[in-house]
Amino acid sequence: MTRGALVAAVLILLGAAAYVFGLVRPFGGESIDRSQPAMLKSVRDLSQYHAAAGEFQVVLDIEDDVKWVPAALAGQRTLFVAAGSVNAYVDLGSLKDDGLVVSPDGKTVELRLPEPQLDKPNLHHDRSYVFSQERGLVNDLQALAGPPDQQRFYVAAEGKLTEAAKQSELLKRAEDNTRVMLTGMLQSLGFQVKVVGD
Repeated sequence: MTRGALVAAVLILLGAAAYVFGLVRPFGGESIDRSQPAMLKSVRDLSQYHAAAGEFQVVLDIEDDVKWVPAALAGQRTLFVAAGSVNAYVDLGSLKDDGLVVSPDGKTVELRLPEPQLDKPNLHHDRSYVFSQERGLVNDLQALAGPPDQQRFYVAAEGKLTEAAKQSELLKRAEDNTRVMLTGMLQSLGFQVKVVGD
């Protein structure tokens, strides 16, 4: 093999290796998105006023213990950090019944606020993660078969975030904010406002 042929062969091999390992793309490779545009499936009217939102974080400590078997052989303990937000809202749809009563002279409005409610937690997957995990030998072997299922951690986290939201001032804040919003709006229309239940 001549020197020129040897140099050419080496350059070809180096170029192929660089292409395989993603170092260079000699042919100008590109990623093409052929996805179809999103299609609207349904529309529904909402009467909810989202009056407050809370950001929460919880660390789950979940242990799967196998009776009569040492933890070094079987079992698992996971620390999972979950972050998410919970909205508190007031359903203003009930105002059309007896929640909004105008006096006979048309000057005063009697306002009865519906009870605030909590929305389902919205978990932030980009800020939720397994912080640490201790596994027995059997669990380590099972993990080699595929990625671990973290769905149960997210389900448990939703319950914890809901409980934290209930214990917080979120519902009270939503009620106060809704009262201020409706009172200000009605007063700007020239009404005197009486909030029932204050």
